[in-house]
Amino acid sequence: MSNEHTFLYDEIERAEIRYVSFMGEATRYDLAIIQTDRYYGKSIVLNIQGNRFAIIGQDDLKEPGYLEHAFNLSEIEAEELKEFLTEVI
Repeated sequence: MSNEHTFLYDEIERAEIRYVSFMGEATRYDLAIIQTDRYYGKSIVLNIQGNRFAIIGQDDLKEPGYLEHAFNLSEIEAEELKEFLTEVI
């Protein structure tokens, strides 16, 4: 068994991380929003309670059903999250 790895990339980069928790009408949101120079200006959004994440930019927020699928949310929950993310991404 070989210990060699074929890396596509192996880089270290500084990131800005924002932790935010808020109550919507439908549910509570506990998020970590990571911004780096990677992913073409998009942010990595982690739903800490739901163990789900997505790479999100403004274009993704306009895509119908994107947040529902990425975070396994109802339409109402996704709309609440979209309202918040539109302000911070």
